[in-house]
Amino acid sequence: MSPVKAVLFDRDGTLVEDVPYNGEPARVRPVNGAREAVQMLRARGIGTGVVTNQSGVARGLLSTADVRRVNERIDELLGPFDVWAVCPHGPDDGCHRRKPQPGMVLWAAGQMCTAPADIVVIGDIGADMEAARRAGAHGILVPTPQTRPKETAAAEHVARDPLTAVRAVLTGPPWGSVLADEGPIEAAYREGRVEAADGRRSAEAVHQQWSAGATDGRAAAVEASHATCRRPR
Repeated sequence: MSPVKAVLFDRDGTLVEDVPYNGEPARVRPVNGAREAVQMLRARGIGTGVVTNQSGVARGLLSTADVRRVNERIDELLGPFDVWAVCPHGPDDGCHRRKPQPGMVLWAAGQMCTAPADIVVIGDIGADMEAARRAGAHGILVPTPQTRPKETAAAEHVARDPLTAVRAVLTGPPWGSVLADEGPIEAAYREGRVEAADGRRSAEAVHQQWSAGATDGRAAAVEASHATCRRPR
């Protein structure tokens, strides 16, 4: 059984095709494998959520109502997700929720009554992976043409699509940098593994740090949010 309790997906480019500043539900198109990936998690009782930066609101290109309608359409096609976390701020607004800051991941963890160490974040850019790392969660990068090569090189785990990423979650990937292919996950790990070269923390270390309440002072904030958390569907 997978030790993962919840998976948080980036929205644009990971769950649905990336349409810049999309405010039209009719333009929502799930990426290949997204529906199956989410269904696979739910079948195993693993919670699902979305964490998404929507700076189009801050830029005046979208309204919060536009974002809500698009999210509702995604829920119709792929959901319902257990939690949605949306940051409407721009990159210069200093918001602690906007990825690569960990705020949305921590908030979602609290809403789902799940420790960050038991969460995987799946996204397509380095900011998704950095938000996961800062929150004490784990990340799997699913690169797109918009992903910078250095972001792919720095990621602890890389999968070719959301479905492959979820298969890795369910089989419990080893720690270190891994290129997951469509073949059997274990074989992909053996054939494509590249040892991490920057001293990243192991899963065990992250878990121990969380248990001790020492994740840069963030554990207390998540514990407080657990007081009003809601269990995944």
